[in-house]
Parts: sequence; structure tokens; C-alpha cells
Amino acid sequence: GFYLVEGEGTVNLGPAYGTVRVVGMTIEEATAAIREHLSKILRAPEVSVQLARTAGTQAVSGIYLVAPDGTINLRQYGTVHVAGKTLWEARLAIQEHLSQFFDSPEVSVDMAGYNSKVYYIITEGAGLGDNVVRVPITGNETVLDAISQIGGLSQLSSKEIWIARPAPGNFGCEQHLPVDWVAISRGASTATNYQLMPGDRVFIADDKLIAVNTTMSKLLAPVERLLGISSLGINTVRASQVMGRDYNRFRSF
Repeated sequence: GFYLVEGEGTVNLGPAYGTVRVVGMTIEEATAAIREHLSKILRAPEVSVQLARTAGTQAVSGIYLVAPDGTINLRQYGTVHVAGKTLWEARLAIQEHLSQFFDSPEVSVDMAGYNSKVYYIITEGAGLGDNVVRVPITGNETVLDAISQIGGLSQLSSKEIWIARPAPGNFGCEQHLPVDWVAISRGASTATNYQLMPGDRVFIADDKLIAVNTTMSKLLAPVERLLGISSLGINTVRASQVMGRDYNRFRSF
């Protein structure tokens, strides 16, 4: 019969005969290994092994934890660096790595859970102070999801948005991903609607005109106070002079 070499490198001969490990063996070595295994169950078994097909879907199933160094350990297949990658990029990286062991491997990757991973939404306050919102991440959030978390863009915000993404492994350089908010919100474009990663900073720049107005108000506020005090003093003096003239006029009568 035909027997598939499992992803772990074993051949399952059925419940009666168990499994035999054949990974890394030639056909002759696999034949000898299977014969030796069956000789424990059968008397003088005759074994013939041929390679019926070289390509097939291999399964390396399981839940793998991303280590602090940003890698996942695929046991006997080694480690793959996935930190800072989207699910699509991680799938390609794992698939490329497993191609060393399998012929045309097919890989499916999903986020099973997360451990205290967050991203940040920073809204510039047009000179009135920045607002920072800390949001837990599950691995499926996009820029549009992030903006919806704060109820959309405020009156102080412009449409200039970007993502500051820390470099994996603290290499000292960050990624700067510009976001086309108009294309995302009005055109349903996905080109810059990036999937967010743990540690991302979604930065929303302020409206420059409002920022200039705020700055001018801060600069002119002390002057306005001084002018207000001077005006109050002048009005007080004038009022006193008027009251004095009225009083003198009343006495003359």
C-alpha cells in the first residue's frame, strides 16, 4: 500500500504495526528500518520500499510561542524569526524555512493568543499637549481599527498619519510607514491600511493652522493681559475724573 511520510518524518504502518522513523534516510536505509521494525512483530517479513511521490502537503501543526528574541521554535526544524512581521510575512518566512526539509511545504499561520502586547495611538494636541491611548493587540488590528478606538480624528488633527514601528531586536532603527487616510476612509484602499504589530505607535499629526493659532495665543496672552490691566487703569482714572467734576458742579449749586 501507499504510506505517507508524516511531517515528523515517520511512516505510519497502521495501528497493528505502529510507526517507523525514516526522515533523512535513503530508500535502502528506510527499507532496512521498516524490516527491522516489522521483524519484532512478524516472522521474516519481506519489505520493499519505493518513492511513489516526492511532493505532498506536510503538516507541522501545533501552537508555537514567540520567544522574547522574536523567534518561534519548530522543534526539530529549528527556529524562525517572526517578530515585527504580519501574519502573511510570518507564513512566508516559516514556509521558506521549512522548504529546507520538505518539498513545496504549505503553511497556514494564525494568532492563537497574545501576552500583554499593546500598541499606542498618539494624537498631537496642536500645542495643547499630546494624547496617548494604550490599546491591547490581538494581531488582527489595522490602522482603521486604531482610529476607530479613539472615535475618529479630532478637530485638532490633520490627515497626516504614520506608524512608527520599532526595529526587531533593538537594532537601533525604526520603520516609518506613512498612512494615506483619505484613501483608506473614502476609497476603501488597503494599500496603507497596515496590520498593526505589538509596540507600534500610530501617530496622528495636528492641524498646523490650529497649532500656529495656539502658539500665537500663548505668545499674545501676556501682552493682552498687560493691555487689559492698562485699559482698566485708564478707565478707572477717567471714571474718577468724571465723578470729581460732577461732585464739584453739585457743590457750586
